[in-house]
Amino acid sequence: MNERRSYDGAVTDPGSLADRRAQFAQEQQQRMVERQQQMASLCSPLSSADERIRLWEKLHALELPRSPTHKLLCLIAQQTEISLAQVLEVQQRRFAPVPSNSAV
Repeated sequence: MNERRSYDGAVTDPGSLADRRAQFAQEQQQRMVERQQQMASLCSPLSSADERIRLWEKLHALELPRSPTHKLLCLIAQQTEISLAQVLEVQQRRFAPVPSNSAV
Protein backbone atom coordinates (compact mmCIF):
# COMPACT_ATOMS: atom_id res chain seq x y z
CA MET A 1 0.00 0.00 0.00
CA ASN A 2 2.40 2.59 -1.11
CA GLU A 3 0.62 5.83 -1.67
CA ARG A 4 2.09 8.20 -4.11
CA ARG A 5 2.34 11.68 -2.71
CA SER A 6 2.12 14.59 -4.98
CA TYR A 7 4.76 17.22 -4.46
CA ASP A 8 3.14 19.60 -6.88
CA GLY A 9 3.47 23.08 -5.52
CA ALA A 10 6.19 22.15 -3.02
CA VAL A 11 8.51 24.47 -4.86
CA THR A 12 6.19 26.83 -6.60
CA ASP A 13 8.51 28.99 -8.59
CA PRO A 14 12.29 29.13 -8.61
CA GLY A 15 12.04 32.91 -8.74
CA SER A 16 10.10 33.00 -5.49
CA LEU A 17 12.78 30.90 -3.77
CA ALA A 18 15.42 33.36 -4.88
CA ASP A 19 13.18 36.21 -3.70
CA ARG A 20 12.83 34.59 -0.28
CA ARG A 21 16.57 34.09 -0.02
CA ALA A 22 17.17 37.72 -0.94
CA GLN A 23 14.57 38.86 1.59
CA PHE A 24 16.15 36.68 4.28
CA ALA A 25 19.60 38.10 3.51
CA GLN A 26 18.22 41.63 3.65
CA GLU A 27 16.49 40.97 6.99
CA GLN A 28 19.67 39.43 8.38
CA GLN A 29 21.66 42.48 7.28
CA GLN A 30 19.08 44.77 8.93
CA ARG A 31 19.32 42.82 12.20
CA MET A 32 23.10 43.13 12.10
CA VAL A 33 22.89 46.91 11.57
CA GLU A 34 20.40 47.24 14.44
CA ARG A 35 22.64 45.21 16.75
CA GLN A 36 25.64 47.37 15.85
CA GLN A 37 23.60 50.47 16.65
CA GLN A 38 22.56 48.98 19.98
CA MET A 39 26.16 48.09 20.76
CA ALA A 40 27.14 51.70 20.01
CA SER A 41 24.45 53.02 22.36
CA LEU A 42 25.74 50.66 25.02
CA CYS A 43 28.66 53.07 25.49
CA SER A 44 26.90 56.31 24.64
CA PRO A 45 27.68 59.15 27.04
CA LEU A 46 24.12 60.36 26.34
CA SER A 47 22.69 57.32 28.16
CA SER A 48 22.58 56.97 31.92
CA ALA A 49 24.30 54.10 33.70
CA ASP A 50 20.91 52.49 34.32
CA GLU A 51 19.96 52.76 30.62
CA ARG A 52 23.28 51.27 29.55
CA ILE A 53 22.90 48.37 31.96
CA ARG A 54 19.32 47.71 30.82
CA LEU A 55 20.50 47.67 27.20
CA TRP A 56 23.37 45.32 28.14
CA GLU A 57 20.83 43.00 29.80
CA LYS A 58 18.63 43.08 26.70
CA LEU A 59 21.49 42.43 24.27
CA HIS A 60 22.85 39.52 26.30
CA ALA A 61 19.51 38.20 27.58
CA LEU A 62 20.89 38.28 31.12
CA GLU A 63 19.89 40.09 34.28
CA LEU A 64 22.12 42.20 36.47
CA PRO A 65 23.47 39.84 39.14
CA ARG A 66 22.34 40.44 42.73
CA SER A 67 25.70 39.65 44.32
CA PRO A 68 28.03 42.67 44.63
CA THR A 69 31.00 40.36 44.08
CA HIS A 70 29.69 38.65 40.94
CA LYS A 71 32.28 38.42 38.14
CA LEU A 72 29.85 39.73 35.53
CA LEU A 73 29.76 43.17 37.17
CA CYS A 74 33.29 43.97 35.98
CA LEU A 75 32.40 42.81 32.47
CA ILE A 76 29.23 44.92 32.46
CA ALA A 77 31.24 47.95 33.59
CA GLN A 78 33.82 47.35 30.87
CA GLN A 79 31.33 46.78 28.05
CA THR A 80 29.13 49.74 29.00
CA GLU A 81 32.13 51.98 29.69
CA ILE A 82 30.90 52.96 33.14
CA SER A 83 32.73 52.48 36.41
CA LEU A 84 32.25 49.45 38.60
CA ALA A 85 31.07 51.86 41.31
CA GLN A 86 28.26 53.02 38.99
CA VAL A 87 27.26 49.41 38.26
CA LEU A 88 27.19 48.69 42.00
CA GLU A 89 25.11 51.83 42.57
CA VAL A 90 22.52 50.72 40.02
CA GLN A 91 22.56 47.24 41.54
CA GLN A 92 21.98 48.62 45.05
CA ARG A 93 19.08 50.80 43.86
CA ARG A 94 17.43 47.91 42.04
CA PHE A 95 17.76 45.36 44.76
CA ALA A 96 17.38 47.57 47.82
CA PRO A 97 14.72 46.29 50.19
CA VAL A 98 11.46 48.19 49.90
CA PRO A 99 10.62 49.81 53.23
CA SER A 100 7.30 48.67 54.64
CA ASN A 101 4.63 51.26 55.31
CA SER A 102 3.29 49.52 58.37
CA ALA A 103 3.99 51.60 61.46
CA VAL A 104 3.34 49.44 64.48
